Amino acid sequence: MHIDKRKTILKVSKALFSRFGLVKTTVDEIAKLARIGKGTIYHYFKSKEDIFAEVIQKESNALQEKIQQVLNNENTPQGKLAAFIKTRFRHLKELTNYYSALTDDYLQHYVFIEEARREYLEREIQIVRDLLDEGVEKRVFKIKDTKLAAESIILLLKGLEYPWTVEKDVLDLERSANQFLNILFKGIEKR
Repeated sequence: MHIDKRKTILKVSKALFSRFGLVKTTVDEIAKLARIGKGTIYHYFKSKEDIFAEVIQKESNALQEKIQQVLNNENTPQGKLAAFIKTRFRHLKELTNYYSALTDDYLQHYVFIEEARREYLEREIQIVRDLLDEGVEKRVFKIKDTKLAAESIILLLKGLEYPWTVEKDVLDLERSANQFLNILFKGIEKR
């Protein structure tokens, strides 16, 4: 029963946070939708922010699992990098709470949000750096500084997050990702 109530609180909270955001969602609304007493929520969580932190952690873990699955299904560094980028954008759009935690400026005063943003950025840079290192090792990429290249790629992707996850449908996202990858792999200079 203990686990069921906790799961219910998280499920209901995820839906409310997705719809109204952290600031506008109240513990009273969570309790009402979960059909439990407000005191029960405080038995499992210290605050609304603690609930939100766990919701975004679960969404982050779900995204990382999906990314790892697609990376395991690819054989080449190019295929892995393409799969990483496409999966990242496809699923980031689904994870509304996590995405808002990564992008909404009004959330920056929450220490746990800043920590989540920092961890996410470092994790993504490391994933891309590992893919680039693999490509250099296999002699399919020619990169002098894979750390700098990985940071640059991730920062470019972050700049595309809003237009790609909010404004594009899946087909446009696929075309945009393919164009981005073409420029990344082939460059823009005439050869």
